[in-house]
Amino acid sequence: MMNELLRVMARLRDPETGCPWDRAQDSRSLIPYLLEESYEVVEVLEQKAIDPAALRDELGDLLFQVVFHSRVAEEQAWFDFSAVAAGITEKLVRRHPHVFEDTGLGHDPARWDAIKASERQAAGKAAGVLADVPVALPALARADKLGRRAARFGFDWRAAGDVLAKVREELAEVEDALVAGESAARVEEELGDVLFAAAQLARFLDLDAETALRRANAKFVKRFTWVEQQLAADGLKPGPDHLARMETLWEQAKRVEIEEASDAG
Repeated sequence: MMNELLRVMARLRDPETGCPWDRAQDSRSLIPYLLEESYEVVEVLEQKAIDPAALRDELGDLLFQVVFHSRVAEEQAWFDFSAVAAGITEKLVRRHPHVFEDTGLGHDPARWDAIKASERQAAGKAAGVLADVPVALPALARADKLGRRAARFGFDWRAAGDVLAKVREELAEVEDALVAGESAARVEEELGDVLFAAAQLARFLDLDAETALRRANAKFVKRFTWVEQQLAADGLKPGPDHLARMETLWEQAKRVEIEEASDAG
């Protein structure tokens, strides 16, 4: 079936008989779709009960993006899908000597980092400890990964309480900047420090900050939607004129969630 998918992709990109939209795309124009399909896979995986059929479909959409990018690259005489598959296969074998070689050694994060560092050096890339943490990652996810990488080299807090104190310290600096009437750029810098410290607290607690924020977003949407529905039942719409009513309903929404969680338990 993989070969059939590659043939379909080639047909879509055919200069004469292909789809005009598919023919018009290039590596950069496809970026939003690659990100969208990745997040749609994540959305399925984060459901309480994973729907296998939905997961299969979303993984297929993500695979198509890999095939699409590979086809565009092939047309530019850069590489083709086979080269992509061969490259990741070789990399996985190289980075797992404890699996594919008779070394008698277990998995060692330090050795993993050393292998990646040697790969970067061979490719002429910067070899710093943090050099290969992708800049394009979502900011919270990158903050987590930066912290984890530095922690491997001993640069970390000793206890969760120390990280929590850091969060409070950074939050106090935001307050100080606001009281002092600092510029928006300065306040933004201090707020960024708060978010970075919060991401490190999540990491230290072995939680994922990006996942935590996505779930907080989902909770906010659920509560606000409930508030909106209750207003609609009274013939009202959300707005400043109904703020007191909305705040009351918001507290009710929180209590409804607690009751639903209790019933489910």
